Amino acid sequence: MPDPNFIILYVDSPMSSADFYTKLFGKPPIEASSNFAMYVLESGVRFGLWSKHTVVPAVTADAGGSELDFSVADNDAVRALHAEWVERGLVIAQAPTDMDFGYTFVALDPDGHRLRVFAPSIS
Repeated sequence: MPDPNFIILYVDSPMSSADFYTKLFGKPPIEASSNFAMYVLESGVRFGLWSKHTVVPAVTADAGGSELDFSVADNDAVRALHAEWVERGLVIAQAPTDMDFGYTFVALDPDGHRLRVFAPSIS
């Protein structure tokens, strides 16, 4: 069984979402159209933004039922990224806090998809 290597979020406007993610990732998509945009991340994972209006079969769920996670080195990195994202104007759904898996915060993209940053707890 192959490992998943492509993440796709269904969005209202791939071009608007691509603008958001270009700023977040610090790089432009390798492909962009009114229906779809795609990034290749440093890990090799591909990240796509597909118009929820053109997906087949049709989308039946709203955003926020899953999350895109970013693991960072430590709590200071969580705090620094939180401050940067607040400065950029991202909506923060959860302020930095300790949870059973580590120190974390959650931001939202323009469609309401959750973006979780966390520093894993050391066991």
